Amino acid sequence: LEKPNPTTDFVVGESVNVVSGPLAKCDAMISEINLDRGKLKVLVSIFGRQTPVELSFSQVSKI
Repeated sequence: LEKPNPTTDFVVGESVNVVSGPLAKCDAMISEINLDRGKLKVLVSIFGRQTPVELSFSQVSKI
């Protein structure tokens, strides 16, 4: 039984906007894409520092 191969049009280095969760309305930059889990690792500026946060594809939108 084969798993479907998910695809995304997000790319590493792309700027995105967080649309849900506690970081909603924050801008972020994609640092890693995990297609198997449907997750993105993004860098969000919190208190002036770039902080890595793991989000699902549905929690971000392109800017």
